[in-house]
Amino acid sequence: MKNPFQWLSHYLRESREELRKVSWPNRQTTTKYSLVVIGLCLVLAAFFGGLDWVLNKGLEWLILVTS
Repeated sequence: MKNPFQWLSHYLRESREELRKVSWPNRQTTTKYSLVVIGLCLVLAAFFGGLDWVLNKGLEWLILVTS
């Protein structure tokens, strides 16, 4: 087994090299994608909230009918 300090040094060096190869998005692209994600989260939250409300009302109606 290698010396832990050598291993860590090697790992950090390789990580830095790989990070230099990454194509990072610009600010405009990041903002656009962030807004898309936030919008989609809001739409899904509204959908599941509405679905929960409808199912809750249906259950309440079912309980009233059967009692």
